[in-house]
Amino acid sequence: MIARLKGILLCLDENSALVEVGPISYQVLLPGYAVSALADKIGMGLVLSTLQYYEGNPGGGNLVPRLVGFLSDSEREFFELFTTVKGMGIRKALKAMAMPVSTIATAIEQADHKTLGMLQGIGQRTAQQIIAELKGKVGRFASETARLQPAASRPFLPYQAEALEVLVAWGEKRSEAMELIELAARRYPDVKTAEELVPLVYRLKQGIEV
Repeated sequence: MIARLKGILLCLDENSALVEVGPISYQVLLPGYAVSALADKIGMGLVLSTLQYYEGNPGGGNLVPRLVGFLSDSEREFFELFTTVKGMGIRKALKAMAMPVSTIATAIEQADHKTLGMLQGIGQRTAQQIIAELKGKVGRFASETARLQPAASRPFLPYQAEALEVLVAWGEKRSEAMELIELAARRYPDVKTAEELVPLVYRLKQGIEV
């Protein structure tokens, strides 16, 4: 099993990275939060904590090996726990984890159905299932990942996460939307709702000062 990958980040798309390790390049599936964090690291060295699985139908004999990458061992451990929830497969979990691990873990521990329900592919019923199965088990991930993150990439507050999902649904790139939300939060600290934040983000994007 490939547990760690150290190499050069060649390129990124919305779901994966291409990492050059010597003469070999690996395609690594990534959760959304990791894509955003690596957006400005093209051409640079990186280390990913990885897990390997096989995708396909065992009965049909068509199994494809896949690698999934994370920014730390702790985040990989959270993902492994997250995928134990009933109905939460690897692909579904990758799409859902667009917010930082600490944000998701905090929402689980606080039984915050609204924040979990905003994750891609996670409605209120699945949010309730996640809380029922994981509440009380993920508190350390909220504190560990928040501590390891630089100040500029701290987990979004619920209203910021809500604004992010609105912007992505309206066609904005997730990484760009996250940067604009962080900029708006610094410039307008009194804004505390997604309804106020989304228009400000668009004004900042257009270069209009408020």
